[in-house]
Amino acid sequence: MKGTTAGKPLRETNKQPAKGPTKTRPAKKEKKKLFELRLYVAGQTPKSLAAFANLKAICEEHLPGCYEIEVIDLLVNPQLAKGDQIVAIPTLVRKLPEPIRKIIGDLSNTERVLVGLDLRPLQ
Repeated sequence: MKGTTAGKPLRETNKQPAKGPTKTRPAKKEKKKLFELRLYVAGQTPKSLAAFANLKAICEEHLPGCYEIEVIDLLVNPQLAKGDQIVAIPTLVRKLPEPIRKIIGDLSNTERVLVGLDLRPLQ
């Protein structure tokens, strides 16, 4: 995980590159939802680094090509915590698809994260 530069949050995008124009399209191609995720951390602590690594692994496995992670370091930009009402760190906020969801912790419990992101039903 890289830090922020010049006070701007780091953005990591994993969108598939656009292909050139095509003349035909599949009849019933499902459009994938884009998951817009914000991970609030405080510096590069072991817990923050673990949260980012766990989130990246979960996204690569369960949301390939349809997620965007924005890492916000509250040591650099503490005022950004107010917008999403962050009271603990690390905190993951799912901005899209709505509704907004929050998960607090290092995201090491994959099942809990999948339920929190609404990718798996609560069992």
